[in-house]
Amino acid sequence: MSGTTRQIVEDPRTPRPGSREPRDGQRPSAPRTSPPGSKRPRVSAATLGIPLAYLAVTVFGVWWIDIRPAAVAAGFGDIARLLERMVPPTTGPVSDLLTLALETLWIAIAGTGLATIASVFLAAAASRHFTGPKLVRWLAQGIIIVTRAVPSLIFAILFVRIFGLGPLAGGLAIAVHSIGMIGKMMADVFEEQSPSPREAIASVGASRLQNFVSTTLTRALPAVTSLVIYRLDINVRASAVLGLVGAGGIGVALQTAIGSLNYRRAAGIILVIVALLLILELVAYLVQRAVAEHADEHTQSQLHVAGSTPAAPGWNRSRVLRSAAAASAVILFLYSLSQLSLNLSRLGQAWNNALALLSGFVPPVFTEEILLGIFESVIMAFTATFFGVLVGLVIAVLSTRHLVRFEPLSLALRGIVVFMRGIPDIVYALIFVAALGLGPFAGFLALSISCTALASKFFTDSLQNIDPAPLRALEATGAGRIQVFVSGVWPQFVPSFIGNSLFTSDLALRESAVLGIVGAGGIGFLLDESVATLHYQQTAGILIGLIVVVVALESVARWARRKVI
Repeated sequence: MSGTTRQIVEDPRTPRPGSREPRDGQRPSAPRTSPPGSKRPRVSAATLGIPLAYLAVTVFGVWWIDIRPAAVAAGFGDIARLLERMVPPTTGPVSDLLTLALETLWIAIAGTGLATIASVFLAAAASRHFTGPKLVRWLAQGIIIVTRAVPSLIFAILFVRIFGLGPLAGGLAIAVHSIGMIGKMMADVFEEQSPSPREAIASVGASRLQNFVSTTLTRALPAVTSLVIYRLDINVRASAVLGLVGAGGIGVALQTAIGSLNYRRAAGIILVIVALLLILELVAYLVQRAVAEHADEHTQSQLHVAGSTPAAPGWNRSRVLRSAAAASAVILFLYSLSQLSLNLSRLGQAWNNALALLSGFVPPVFTEEILLGIFESVIMAFTATFFGVLVGLVIAVLSTRHLVRFEPLSLALRGIVVFMRGIPDIVYALIFVAALGLGPFAGFLALSISCTALASKFFTDSLQNIDPAPLRALEATGAGRIQVFVSGVWPQFVPSFIGNSLFTSDLALRESAVLGIVGAGGIGFLLDESVATLHYQQTAGILIGLIVVVVALESVARWARRKVI
């Protein structure tokens, strides 16, 4: 999706507990003020260097992608004519579409559940508090990094080759990629806990497993629950397009409709995807409120009421609801697994396919074509981020109530952003390729829309949570709106602006790596072709290159956050 999280690889919506990276709605620190006559603090190198680097890359990207005003105007004309051909939308056989929509949901639930189970063990091993062999910790951290760096659609391509067409490949792709985010953030949750309970349990002779379950895991459950619900929302968006590479779900119908030039049915399918995602976003929001600690004034801080004996805690309404919800989640997860078309014969064949795939990876091949494709993906991502951040900042300022006090405008802009985020990036790319033809220009436009929606969401939440006292003080002195923004808002907003812009780039880079699958430029086309033609050494080279680029960007982001935030 487009959408969903900065702390992680995929489109965030709500604050994720336990992460050390900037979150939606996280309140930036108030600007430090110096006493009269003192020197002004030096501006961080990251504060100036990062925007200048984005500007330099964007100037080059405008030339590389051939973004000219005349070409943009002509392109929007072609897109308008395509949209006219998509009206009125139709869905075709509703029963078939409903079946595919449910299959999308089962893929997301099964993948999220599998990733959660695996992430508990990986996060425990990757945490700084892990007392086992260092090799195990390094291996767990490496798995988390690699699975986070490779997009789910790329995993889907590989698993389709191993397991064949169908939802099983999609569910496993969602699971493996989700480990990167869930495992990383779960490890952060474990690390941020106070060590006192662990030390107390260890002092009475408890084993390492007993200590972990009774202290670390138990205290992390509320945060982990919120994290998993948020990840499920992201995975539904991702699984909606896995059918484009044969991994099941409603994307199969979308690819068929566009491939057969049935644009009205394609429009109807896109609307169904958007409706499904918006409904699930609302459900996720309600569930997160329900599981949040002290979600309302009636929530009690105690976990259980007193039972008949101190060793037997009693049952109250809250405990009954939590237990019922947990049981329902387990049943739903098990049912979703049964819908992935899993059978023993396919597993036996998959093992041979996996061995052939992995053995073909060695030695990896790096060619000029691979480097050029990765380079084009990076240029697309950074150029789209630059334009998306600028437009997103304007939308965020106009959507923030204590900056622009016009409620209808704020609500309208927020609704537009929600709708924009509801359409996955690759769907935008499909539309632009159909209207404009193959090439990076279509991918740039798709990523620009995604970056605009994502950045505006992040920025709006951050602006809503700045300290309003400096703003009101400036207004009391007769300062204008622009003066209030420059002197009162911007100093507080800079850390969030830098951090969220970097995270938007991170997500855009992952997405740009797969847009080539539908012909929208970048390395995706070459990757898909290498798997389809069994050139696995080339596939390995592409994957290694993507991992190196993503890890390098994450390292720059961590450095910038230390300097700015």
